[in-house]
Amino acid sequence: MKLQPDQAAPQAIQAAGPGWITIDGVEINRSVLIGAKGENDSWPCQTTDDIQPAHFEQICQYQPELVLFGSGLSQRFINPRLYQCLIERGIGVETMDTLAACRTYNVLAGEGRHVMAALILGNPGEQSE
Repeated sequence: MKLQPDQAAPQAIQAAGPGWITIDGVEINRSVLIGAKGENDSWPCQTTDDIQPAHFEQICQYQPELVLFGSGLSQRFINPRLYQCLIERGIGVETMDTLAACRTYNVLAGEGRHVMAALILGNPGEQSE
């Protein structure tokens, strides 16, 4: 007898390093939005300086319960006005460096949470502060 799980396993970040992540065997070298329900979308900002409110409005369409914002090689907080649309919808936002966001995403997605990671992969030559 073959048993099937009630639900498919969420996509996981299999590996990560400065400027890249691997999902389902595919290396990604650009900023990206990924979600536990299979969301995988380009995120057109390469540094925290590029971020505009529209970047977070893109996330609202997915209606996650939590967004993990990976700010690059080091943790960089951004003005909450940039993600006001998430706050207004009761969507939590946590900021951390991108590698920490990848690890946290895998744990929460594995627990069945509807989490999204907004990851700035940035320039691998960027110096950590």
